[in-house]
Amino acid sequence: MPASSSFFLLFLVFLSGSSLNVVDSLTAPSEVAALKAFKSAVKPSSIPSWSCLATWNFSAADPCSSPRRAFFTCGLSCSADSSRVTQLTLDPAGYSGTLTPLISKLSQLAILDLAENSFHGPIPPSISALSNLQILTLRSNSFSGSLPPSIASLRSLDSIDLAYNSLSGPLPKSMSSLANLKRLDLSFNKLTGSIPKLPADLLELAMKGNSLSGPLQRSSFDGLAQLEVIELSQNSLSGTLEPWLFLLPSIQQVDLANNTLTRVDVPRPPAGAGSSLVAVDLGFNRIEGNVPLNLASYPLLSSLSLRYNRLRGGIPVEFSKKQTLRRLFLDGNFLTGKPPPAFFSAATAFSGSLGYNCLQGCPASSQLCVPSQKPVAICRQAYGGKPRS
Repeated sequence: MPASSSFFLLFLVFLSGSSLNVVDSLTAPSEVAALKAFKSAVKPSSIPSWSCLATWNFSAADPCSSPRRAFFTCGLSCSADSSRVTQLTLDPAGYSGTLTPLISKLSQLAILDLAENSFHGPIPPSISALSNLQILTLRSNSFSGSLPPSIASLRSLDSIDLAYNSLSGPLPKSMSSLANLKRLDLSFNKLTGSIPKLPADLLELAMKGNSLSGPLQRSSFDGLAQLEVIELSQNSLSGTLEPWLFLLPSIQQVDLANNTLTRVDVPRPPAGAGSSLVAVDLGFNRIEGNVPLNLASYPLLSSLSLRYNRLRGGIPVEFSKKQTLRRLFLDGNFLTGKPPPAFFSAATAFSGSLGYNCLQGCPASSQLCVPSQKPVAICRQAYGGKPRS
């Protein structure tokens, strides 16, 4: 056979092998297109050579092919048949860019995690097409604009974490449609307005560090029998904390510090059923009245902060007898009289502060009495004369 014919046959074999690679492409073409669009929306200069996205070479390998020794080594996972992308989980490499609306083409995506990068711009409303999405984690980026109302159509979502972004505007009123949502963290954004009705299966609610306002409405929390954690500190919530909040069946932690609350109405825990309440932080508000005595009746309470409010009267002796109490902060109020002696016994095993009140006989040698009490003139002014002992 002439050499030219041999070369021609080898060339045909090469072509057939090349076309075979194309035919053997595993990932669905629509999903490859979506992944290409996703990477194209990231600034090339923000993709370090050692990062996951640096290994995404679409001309050298199929995204879902395995083993992944040189290309697509991290950042995504695929279905068992290697045709669909099920997880998009980027490393915190400082990627800067926007989230392409074509992300919606990854129809089997269950986890989207872009945390701790520099993505910016709006969250595309098309994200609502990801009907299988269970975990949405975009925390610690620079996403802005409002939370798209269409996100409420993602009925499979178990967890939303959008903390530490620049999201603004009110929360969608349709949030309660997220029937399977267990964890919601929208902390440290620029959200405004009131809290809408929340999903019934919610376990943890965190929206601290926003500009949420108005009183907490019972209707927003109605039916939340599994809610364990409420973190709403550093907002502009106002009005009275009503008894229903403390009677939520599974509540363990309540943090409403640094708001503008003016009153708190604490009921006794329900007889027989008891309460799981462990920690309450209502510090740095404008709460008036006396120290809520009923809080001492909660059997598991171990941490209580009412610091820097406008509380008056004495410190109930019941708190000094509470064996579960480990942290008590009542500093920065206008409390009077002598603190219960049991606070200063050698057997006392809790920390905290009773300082900067109007107390008499708070031992300067005790760490509980730091900082020192208010000047007498301030206390007299607060009580319109001499504070009651």
